[in-house]
Amino acid sequence: MKRIRTLLFLLLPFLWSCSNDDSPEAYQNIPIDFKVPANFPALTYNLQNNPLTEKGFELGKKLFYDGRLASDGLVSCGFCHIQEDAFTHHGHSFSHGVGDNIGTRNAPPIQNLAFQRAYMWDGATTHLDLQPLIPLTSEIEMNGNLAEIVSMMKGDATYQKLFRQAFPDGMINSENMLKALGQFMVMLTSSNSKFDKFRRGEPGGTLTADEQEGYVLFTQKCAGCHATDLFTDDTYRNNGLPINPMINDVGRYRVTELPQDNYKFKVPSLRNIEKTAPYMHDGRFATLEAVLNHYSNGVLDSPTLDPTLKANGALGIPLTANEKTKLVAFLKTLTDHEFLTDRRFSEF
Repeated sequence: MKRIRTLLFLLLPFLWSCSNDDSPEAYQNIPIDFKVPANFPALTYNLQNNPLTEKGFELGKKLFYDGRLASDGLVSCGFCHIQEDAFTHHGHSFSHGVGDNIGTRNAPPIQNLAFQRAYMWDGATTHLDLQPLIPLTSEIEMNGNLAEIVSMMKGDATYQKLFRQAFPDGMINSENMLKALGQFMVMLTSSNSKFDKFRRGEPGGTLTADEQEGYVLFTQKCAGCHATDLFTDDTYRNNGLPINPMINDVGRYRVTELPQDNYKFKVPSLRNIEKTAPYMHDGRFATLEAVLNHYSNGVLDSPTLDPTLKANGALGIPLTANEKTKLVAFLKTLTDHEFLTDRRFSEF
């Protein structure tokens, strides 16, 4: 008995440490200091409701790249949102989901979402933490079942540990899962392009003559919709695309059912636009030159066409070949190579 009591005495500190909050598997409230870039507008995402922490971000990253959230065990969020392509599905007009299902819209880039007010091409959700529910539960995209996903995570030792570390209650549930994904997406901030350095007066921000002239043209002809240094005003507009009769995607109308929203889509950010082809909600244009050709001579009139595209009785935006070349030169200054290669956001 004396030997047993001695052994227990020696083990007590170890047993206490395993149940103590200082355990490496207990909640670790190590905050991430999120700084708004100097040339950006204010955040729209409320960090107080879901504070950024190192373990919350780590958990969100694991979830983002885990194909087991989909019914086929393969199609993760990262399957359609590839980092080197600014988290788009580069080369695919319509993204592919489980069973090689094909959707009807092009996967938008995931960047600077914490500064936006609504998400998806039609603004189907206004809360970033809830946005993943749309692709997760879509039969065409991931076809996931939340109850089965939670069950899978509860049976996974890594998830058990990360949930304990990431949240005070340590609960493995859909609420904490979505919060972790939200933290990961908030951190996907692209703010170190050549243009950003130009705006902030930093080294590496000197624009060439063509880039500078392209910037002036952009300010005159494009910045009304692609506003601020986010390059979107977060509105929904009909930009005069011919309707694809095979799909007849009515855009924002699907959400509001208001006739004035027919064929309106969210104005996309132009950041990293060089890397996010194909373009438009249905990926119909393969190049930036084709996009500019549409605006100069391809705009079709309709009852909901944006007024800025039929000013002075003319359709579209008048652009010469030389102006298009300079606009493309400027748009390429929006490529943020640091963001596209940041190991914090990569799967491996």
